[in-house]
Formats: sequence, structure tokens, C-alpha cells
Amino acid sequence: MSKTSSKTAKGTPAGKRARQIQTRQRQQAQAAARSVREARDGSSRRPVWIILGVVVVVLAVTVLYLIYQNSPSQQNATAGGSGYQHVAGQPGAGTPAPAFTLPSSSGGEVSLADYRGKSVLLYFQEGLMCQPCWDQITDLERNQPGLTAAGVDAVVSITSDPVNQIAQKMTDMKLSTPTLSDPDLDVIRAYDAHKYGMMGESRAGHSFILVGPDGIIRWRADYGGAPDYTMYLPTQKMLADLTAERKP
Repeated sequence: MSKTSSKTAKGTPAGKRARQIQTRQRQQAQAAARSVREARDGSSRRPVWIILGVVVVVLAVTVLYLIYQNSPSQQNATAGGSGYQHVAGQPGAGTPAPAFTLPSSSGGEVSLADYRGKSVLLYFQEGLMCQPCWDQITDLERNQPGLTAAGVDAVVSITSDPVNQIAQKMTDMKLSTPTLSDPDLDVIRAYDAHKYGMMGESRAGHSFILVGPDGIIRWRADYGGAPDYTMYLPTQKMLADLTAERKP
């Protein structure tokens, strides 16, 4: 074999290794430069993202705090004698009950004035889609002796559904309690009873208001608000709150 051939055979691997080393060195240099750029860019952006993140967290906490503070459960909330969380909205005990006249499921119209001289328990409820609300009326009718013993002469329910649909529901469930239709929420809003339900302010919640023989509110309990959204409670439990909290 010639000297030239020997040099070529020996030189080729060495040249290849040199090129490989140079390639690795170049790649390492490029990676190092890229890391420097990323670190520099990241350090310039990081304070902005940190600041934005802190602002978002602060705003979220503030909003949640305001919602919590203004929820019905924070407005003079009590568990009362029933153990069921409720509040007393406005108009409350000691104030005149707003007058009303509404179509009734039993036919014709019913006015608050019709119950002058009697103690009438107004039950505001969410309506047709709230089966627990109708179960509540069923339980009220089953416990008529307890209501009478507590000084309640009559019960009237008020919701926002059309009167013909309410009448059909009452017939289907074999209920007799006068249930009044307030589709425009005029009466429901007059009693501020639209703030205590699961459907926001588009419907009444689950509120009981006892109006005395003189038209003055003697007791009020709004059970339907946050956080429990109670849509049903046993009548005897409700009467425990009425007995403990009613004003003379």
C-alpha cells in the first residue's frame, strides 16, 4: 500500500472526528446562546405576568367577598328554632304589608284586604318547576291544626306562573290553598321576595310572611337564599321559627 493511501485511510477518521467535535461545539454554543436569550426575554416578561396574576387574584378575592357580604345569608341570618338557615328581609315585622289583588287558582281574584281581621300567612314560592314548593303546600295543608294552634287563620301562596297552569297543578295535586299568579312580579318585588331563590331575581324564592289582622307584618322568614337554597322545610319547623320570632 502506498504512503498516500495510508495517509488517506488514517486521515479520514481523524477528519470526521474533528468535524463532529466542531459540530457539537457549534450546537452547544447555539444552545447556550438560545438559553441566554430565553432567560433574558423571560426575565423581561416575568414581572409583567407576575403583576397581572396578582391583580387577577386580588380582583377575584374582592368580587367573591362582595358577593358573600351581600348574599341574603349575610343579612341578619339565623337558624332560629327550626335549625333551618333563614333571613328576615324587608318589608319586615312591624311594617304595613303592601296591598295586592291577583288572579287566583281557585277562580276570580284575591286581595290582601279580603283577609282583614284575620292572620294570613303569605307563602312566596318559585312556581311550577319547583316540586319541593308544591310539596311545601301539601305539607301546610296536612298540618292545618298546627297552623290554627299557632294563630294562622289562612294561607295564601304567590308565584309568577300563569294562573291557568297554576290551577291545573293544584288540581293534579288535589290542593286547595289559594295560589295567586303574579307574572309581572309586581307583588313579589313589593315584598322583596325575589331575592331568595335559586333562579336569581326572576322568580320568588321561599319566603313566609305573616300578616296580622290589622295588616301589619308580624313575622317574616326567607329560607330560599344562599348558601342552602332551602325550597322545603317541614311545617312544624317553620312554626317553631314563627313562634320564636313573631312580633306581637
